Amino acid sequence: MGIFKTILFGGLGFTLGGPIGMIVGVVIAALSDVGKTDFGKAIDDGSSFGGKTRHFTRQQTANDFKVALLVMFAAVMKADGQVVKSELTVVKRFLLKNYGEEGTLEALKILKALLNTSIDVDAVSKQCAENMSYSTRLHLLHLLYSIADADGKIDPSEKAVINRIAVGMEVTMADIQSIAAMFHSSQGDNSWAYSVLELEQGASQDEIKKAYRRMAMKYHPDKVSTLGDEAKTQATERFRKVKEAYELLMGNK
Repeated sequence: MGIFKTILFGGLGFTLGGPIGMIVGVVIAALSDVGKTDFGKAIDDGSSFGGKTRHFTRQQTANDFKVALLVMFAAVMKADGQVVKSELTVVKRFLLKNYGEEGTLEALKILKALLNTSIDVDAVSKQCAENMSYSTRLHLLHLLYSIADADGKIDPSEKAVINRIAVGMEVTMADIQSIAAMFHSSQGDNSWAYSVLELEQGASQDEIKKAYRRMAMKYHPDKVSTLGDEAKTQATERFRKVKEAYELLMGNK
């Protein structure tokens, strides 16, 4: 049994129910020897999905994130009506680095099916908002921007879907703009750095220092430690951008 089948039957939490569970369940049932009846039984054998009193293990939290990430990847990748090779290359590289060759082959099959499956972005985003920590949602948002930026530019339709997901996940507009700005650092001026630190242009040196401490704490890799070592590694890039923004603005003072 591959990594994603193991995840499905060996420790999913909130994603086994709700819209994400329905989407992934149909896809896996269509692609493998896992029947719809078996998937239904897995749900029945689990705990209740309706209340907020459920408590998930660290492994369940990490598994939920991996499943939700695949669904969100598909939603963004097909946002502009076409899936370009560069996007698939980045996704494959991401999967290989984090899940190995076997896990990647299985994940790509699921992703291919997801690209041909209707995804209710609003419902999926709401489910994430209700069950993921805020730091986890920020991490998910950053990874979605990474995929959209795979070909060196973010298509307006992709950005619109990502922002729709972010709003649905109840991410603040300041944080949405902060993460988006991390992908515009080559635009030739320092406006992106102010956005990353959530500052108005012309902020004082003291304001920049305070903002850096605040954002460094918000984006620290340890904030997503429950998602596994691979998530902490991915989060390091976000943390580095905060430091780069700070050094750029302080160098201009």
